[in-house]
Amino acid sequence: MAFPCPHLPLILIVTLIAASEADLSATGGGKKKTFVFRVDDRAKPSVFPTHAQWYGSAAFSGGGATPLPLLHVYDTVFHGFSASLTPAHAAILSAHPSVLAVFEDRLRRLDTTRSPQFLGLRNQDGLWSDSDYGSDVVVGVLDTGVWPEHRSFSDRNLGPVPSRWRGACETGPGFPVSLCNRKLVGARFFSKGHDASFVGGGGGINQTVESRSPRDADGHGTHTASTAAGRHAFRASMAGYAAGIAKGVAPKARVATYKVCWKGSGCLDSDILAGFDRAVSDGVDVISVSIGGGDGIASPYYLDPIAIGSFGAVSRGVFVASSAGNDGPTSMSVTNVAPWLTTVGAGTIDRTFPADVILGDGRRLSGVSLYSGKPLTGSKYPLVYPGKSGGLSASLCMDNSLDPKMVAGKIVICDRGSSPRVAKGHVVKDAGGVGMILANGLSNGEGLVGDAHVLPACAVGYSEGDVIKAYVASAAVPTATIQFRGTVLGVKPAPVVASFSGRGPNGLTPSILKPDLIAPGVNILAAWTGAAGPTGLDSDSRRTEFNILSGTSMACPHVSGAAALLKSAHPDWSPAAIRSAMMTTARLDDNRRKPMTDESTGKPTTPFNIGAGHLNLDRAMDPGLVYDIATQDYVAFLCAIGYDPRTIQVITNAPTACPARKPAAEDLNYPSISVTFPAAAGAAANQSRTVRRTATNVGSMAEAVYKARVEMAEGQGLAVAVTPRKLAFSAGSRRQRFKVSVTATAEGDGGARFAYLVWSDGSHEVRSPIVVSWIQPL
Repeated sequence: MAFPCPHLPLILIVTLIAASEADLSATGGGKKKTFVFRVDDRAKPSVFPTHAQWYGSAAFSGGGATPLPLLHVYDTVFHGFSASLTPAHAAILSAHPSVLAVFEDRLRRLDTTRSPQFLGLRNQDGLWSDSDYGSDVVVGVLDTGVWPEHRSFSDRNLGPVPSRWRGACETGPGFPVSLCNRKLVGARFFSKGHDASFVGGGGGINQTVESRSPRDADGHGTHTASTAAGRHAFRASMAGYAAGIAKGVAPKARVATYKVCWKGSGCLDSDILAGFDRAVSDGVDVISVSIGGGDGIASPYYLDPIAIGSFGAVSRGVFVASSAGNDGPTSMSVTNVAPWLTTVGAGTIDRTFPADVILGDGRRLSGVSLYSGKPLTGSKYPLVYPGKSGGLSASLCMDNSLDPKMVAGKIVICDRGSSPRVAKGHVVKDAGGVGMILANGLSNGEGLVGDAHVLPACAVGYSEGDVIKAYVASAAVPTATIQFRGTVLGVKPAPVVASFSGRGPNGLTPSILKPDLIAPGVNILAAWTGAAGPTGLDSDSRRTEFNILSGTSMACPHVSGAAALLKSAHPDWSPAAIRSAMMTTARLDDNRRKPMTDESTGKPTTPFNIGAGHLNLDRAMDPGLVYDIATQDYVAFLCAIGYDPRTIQVITNAPTACPARKPAAEDLNYPSISVTFPAAAGAAANQSRTVRRTATNVGSMAEAVYKARVEMAEGQGLAVAVTPRKLAFSAGSRRQRFKVSVTATAEGDGGARFAYLVWSDGSHEVRSPIVVSWIQPL
C-alpha cells in the first residue's frame, strides 16, 4: 500500500486514500493497543492548518472516512501523536513516508529535614544565598501529581511568578484552580494513555482511589516535588522520626507538576511524552523524572520516550535529571543512560533510625525501622521462620502463605523480595503475628532502609538474618523481641552507596559512564499526600503530613533542586555546564575522610557505582572549569554509535547528515572519561586509546592557568598521558582543548580499572573519573 505524498494536490490525496480502504479492511481486527508515532513535522501539507488536523485526517490515516483516534498530539520536544490502534493498522501507518518511528506504549515504574545540609547548603551563605534559594526558576516534576494544600507548597512571602511562565492549573474533582499559587505555579494531568489501556484490556485508572486531576493519590509525586523545591516547614517529622525543619534543595523555586503516573497503574510512555512536551512548552527550567524502565533494562535511545523527550528538552536549554533505577547492586543495572540526561544514583546520609533485635540468648543484632505504634510489651516472644517448613512463598511472607496456627502470637522472620517490604508485615499481622523481622537476601547485602510498618518490625542485613535463622534452627524454644531507638544523627560512615542504587557499566553505550553521580536517596523525609498512609497500602488508614522514603526516586530531585539553584546563580549556563559543575566538584570521601564504600559489600566503591561521586553543592557554585556540550555534539555522538540519519531524526526531529569520517563516541565532551578495549582471549598489553575534551573557564578570573595531574592506585596497569599538561585561559580564550591518552600496560582480564584526571589552578579542583574496561566484541 502506498501513502500519498504530502506535496501532492489534495484531489490526488483523496483519490489515493479511497483506493487504500480495501488494504486497510483486509488487515482484520485484533485487540487495540496504544502506539506512539514520531512524525517528520516538516512534511505537513499546507492545506492543514495544524499538525493535529493533519494527523487526525483520513489523508494521514489511510482509513477512508474514519479519522485516527488520537490520544496525545506532541509538538514541542517531540513531534507526532499517540493513538489506540490494532497492531495491523499501526503496521500500515508505519509505512507512511512521514512516519519516522513507531513504538508500542510501555508501562514504566516509579523508581527532607537534613539532606540539604548534608549537601553543603547553609542558611544565608553560599549557593542558597547567591541564588536566592532558586526563586526565579521553575522546576517541572513528572510524577504522580501533588497534594497542593501541603504547607511545603505555601507561597507565603514569595514574589511574583516569573513573567516568562506560560503554564496553567488544570482543574478536576476536588482540584479548583485556586489551589495553585505563586509557589505551585502549574499543575496538569495526563490520562489518555491509561484510558486507552483500559479500553484495550489493560488496568486503566482506579477511580476509587484516584481523581482525574493533578491531585496526588499515591504520595510519590508530592514527596519528590517537595524534596526538590519544598518550602521551609517547621516542626516536621514522620510520627516523631527525623524531626526538624523540612525544606527542599531549592526552597523558593517554583513548582509545576505534571501527573503522568497513576496510583496502582504506573506510568505509560505516551503520557510521559505528553508531560515532557507540555512542560517545555509551559516554560520550565528544570525537569525532574523519577521514573525508571519498566523492566530495568536500558532501551535504545530511539525507542525510549524518556530519552527522546529529554533530548527535546535539553536542546531547548532545560536541564533534565532522572533516577538511575533501583535494581542494584547488580552490575549493569543503571537505567536512563542517555548522555543528555543527568542520571542520579542514591547514597545514605548521616541519619538513621535504629532498631535492635534481641534474641533469647541475649545477643543484640542491629537493624532499622520506622515503626511508630505501640511497642512490644513483655520480655520475649516466640520466634519462627516459616520458610523452614512452608516453602518459598512462606519464607517471603507472600499473600495467604502463612499458617495462622504457626505464626499467631509470634515474631515472624520474612525474607525480603518478590513483594513490597511493608506488605509482608500486613500478611504477618493478618495471620496473627505480633512482630516481623525482615531479613535481607544475598543480593541486598547489608543495605537497609526504614519502613513505617503496620506492626512492630525491624529490617536486618543479610549477615544478621543468617544469624537469626541459625538461632531459630538450633534453639529448643527460640524467642526474641524488638526495641526501637528513634532517630540517630552523625552516623558514620556517610555517605555510603545504597545497595539498591542502579550500577554501571552502561550496558547501552559503555563509552558514557553512568550513573553520573549520586545524591541522598535513603530515608529521606519530605511532604506526603493526604490520601494514603505512610506505607502506601490501601489497607493503611494512618495519615501523616511527611513521610520517609528511599530510592533513586528520592536522589533524583536533590539534583533537580541543585540544578535550579545553579541555573538561578548562573542563568547563562547550559544543562551540560550545570551537570559538569556538579560532577567535577563531587566528593569521593565520606565523613570519616576515607573513600566512600558500597553498602552491599562494605568495600570501597568505584565510578561504576557513584559516577563522578556524591553531589557537593558547597563547591558546585564555583567549579572553575566546565565541559559544555551543544546539540550538534550529541548528534555527532549518535552518529558515532552507528545510528543512521533517519534513526537520529527519531530522537532529534531535525534532519541529520553524519560526517564521512565517523566520530568517536568517547570524544563526546563529557565530564567523565570511559574507554573500552576488546576483551578477546589473551588480549595484548599496550592497547591504547586517545580521547579529546574541551574545557571552558567559568571562573571569576578570566586569566587562569590550570595544571593536570592523574591520580590512580598502584598496580592498575594503566598509563595516562595528558596533552598539553597546562591550560592557559584568558579573556579572549576561555575554551581550551586537550587530549587524554590511555594505555593498558598489562593484559586485560575482563574487569575494569579506574583513575582520575584533575585540573587545578590552586583554588579549583576539576576532577573527572577515568574508567577503562574490557568488553567482549559482538
